[in-house]
Amino acid sequence: MRALIQRVSHAKVEVAGELIGQCGAGLLILVCAMQGDTEAEADKLAAKIAKLRIFKDDAGKMNRSLIDTGGGALVVSQFTLAGDTSRGNRPGFSTAAPPADGERLYLHFAEALRAEGIVVETGEFGADMAVSLVNDGPVTLWLDTAG
Repeated sequence: MRALIQRVSHAKVEVAGELIGQCGAGLLILVCAMQGDTEAEADKLAAKIAKLRIFKDDAGKMNRSLIDTGGGALVVSQFTLAGDTSRGNRPGFSTAAPPADGERLYLHFAEALRAEGIVVETGEFGADMAVSLVNDGPVTLWLDTAG
């Protein structure tokens, strides 16, 4: 699985102008299931993100995790993270998981984060979503369970 995480002061996702998910201080997590991914990859990614020390401690160092801060997470499916731009100018998405697998693993990932004690809200799988955020730092990281 792949994820692009952004430390945010707040983030929200809307579908057709309706707010469907949001979080305050915490993480916006854009996530993509890849072909061959299983629940094990989703669990591994969720555990890593929940414990990733990218929030400032009292000395101003990135030394605290989402668990430590009690921050929330907004999880949004984003199959375009599978985009391959190595040939030509149009990205290919053939390495993304098929939609049914992608949705199942996306929902499993969100549940795995909740199991880590994180308050999680989500977008809507497959929908045309408008995501808004204020990136704090900015801090943005790419994670991939394959590498």
